[in-house]
Amino acid sequence: MTISTSIGAAAVLSLGGPGAAAARVTEIGKPAVAAVPSCPTSPCLAVSRTTGFQAKVGTSRGLFTVPRDGKIVAWTISLGKPTRKQITFFNTNEGGAASAGITILRPGKHLVYRVVDNSPLVALTPYFGLTAQFPLDRTLAVKRGWVVALTVPTWAPALAVGFRNDTSWRASRAKSKCNDTTTQSAQQRNGTLIQFYCLYRTARLTYSATLISTP
Repeated sequence: MTISTSIGAAAVLSLGGPGAAAARVTEIGKPAVAAVPSCPTSPCLAVSRTTGFQAKVGTSRGLFTVPRDGKIVAWTISLGKPTRKQITFFNTNEGGAASAGITILRPGKHLVYRVVDNSPLVALTPYFGLTAQFPLDRTLAVKRGWVVALTVPTWAPALAVGFRNDTSWRASRAKSKCNDTTTQSAQQRNGTLIQFYCLYRTARLTYSATLISTP
């Protein structure tokens, strides 16, 4: 089940005026086959206190690389449905209730990215067990080659697991902190330079973003 708000329709319709006929709508990161978040199965694994993006799924790379100039008008996330006990555990150990947003990154050399822009954070608890779309009141301008990442300052049940080693995602944790899921590494300050060194295999982040290309 996918849910959204009436703002979503308004955001897209506002781009339907003169000159918009040549614009293209692209869902960045949308998989050919939907991935199911791990929760509530045991172990219930979640993304926590970081900014990340999918590096590879099988032979496909650059799934969250912006294909053309335009604006991000909405983002979508598929969430698991953790049990009360699991929710209490994560809320206690990961800084509070589940929340997330998206971050726009401009790539540089040696896996270093600059934070260009951020969406507002959204409280996720009401959407557990659903695929929810969150339209943006302020759209995010992007250029071809930039990356749309998921930022989670607390935690989010948005991780699908059990894939082969050719499936992986990167996080903004320090090289020596790849196994540290409690230190805050979520990137929410524009202009920040951060190295996405840490690579996590056999898992997929379950989010995407809606791009309206520049006509």
